[in-house]
Amino acid sequence: MRKLSIFIISIFLLIVLAACGTSAEETEEDVQDTNDTASESSDKESNLPIEVTDASGETITFESIPESAATLSSGDLDILHNLGVEIVGRPTTNVEVPADVEDAPEIGNLHQPNFEKIAEANPEVLIAPLSFERHAANIEEQGTKVVYSNANSIADIQETIEVFGQIFHKEAEAEKINNGITEKTEGIEADEEDPVRALLVYGTTESSLAALPNSLSGDLLEKAGGENIAQDFELAENFPNYANLSPERIIERNPEVIMLITHGEPETVKEAFEQEMETNAAWFNLDAVKNGNVVILPSDLFGANPGTKIVDALEVMSESLESVR
Repeated sequence: MRKLSIFIISIFLLIVLAACGTSAEETEEDVQDTNDTASESSDKESNLPIEVTDASGETITFESIPESAATLSSGDLDILHNLGVEIVGRPTTNVEVPADVEDAPEIGNLHQPNFEKIAEANPEVLIAPLSFERHAANIEEQGTKVVYSNANSIADIQETIEVFGQIFHKEAEAEKINNGITEKTEGIEADEEDPVRALLVYGTTESSLAALPNSLSGDLLEKAGGENIAQDFELAENFPNYANLSPERIIERNPEVIMLITHGEPETVKEAFEQEMETNAAWFNLDAVKNGNVVILPSDLFGANPGTKIVDALEVMSESLESVR
């Protein structure tokens, strides 16, 4: 009987000791989790207030890290989504959007913002183009900060990614995205000694303009090894990145390739432009037309800011030029 009692007591002590050990381990894990949370919170607080300079050149201050954003641009939407920012308002666009933001309300686009929908979405940050400045005061009265973005070059897009990373405390994610863009763009070698003479035509159902080197497509053309024949064409009124088409100069410079950029109604614009080339001597006698070197660029990559897909746009541009050589 005494042996049985000792055995029972021993078993009881083992159970108690095991429980104490488990409790101690759990306590250590709890302490570690608490420390990690405190460290993360401290890290965030140490970066406050946040000060960034946006595309307008103005410095914007955030006293806390914003938790929601809305945007009027499909490219900026792509950047915000890839950074993991909560999106409460997205642009009205024909460009495909990520599945997990399809339910976000549409708030208009760069040319036609829907102020009622923006107010309903009530984002902490609204990403907008510089042309939105005249409306900013009304939006900011509702407690939303307006941040301006620009996308006239690869450098502009990478700067935007960096600024968004700073605003939403996503610096590591932004750096990773930008490093990937830099690595891929540097891997595309342009033939600087034998550039392809190219004409970039931005077409709508109403008119057509020539994209200049200071436009996004112009920047991509230069980096891919093309020579923009319209670089000194007369500037189009109200469009600093585009020029009026000059039939005389186009004939004189005889582009080796013509690239058509469309935004709205791409098929209609394409058909109208192709008909123009078939019937107008200013077009059908050009080397580009005679040799079949007329390229319709993807509207999702060139008709609007492609965001992090800028590398895809550069690759398409490079391949289009290589097919002419």
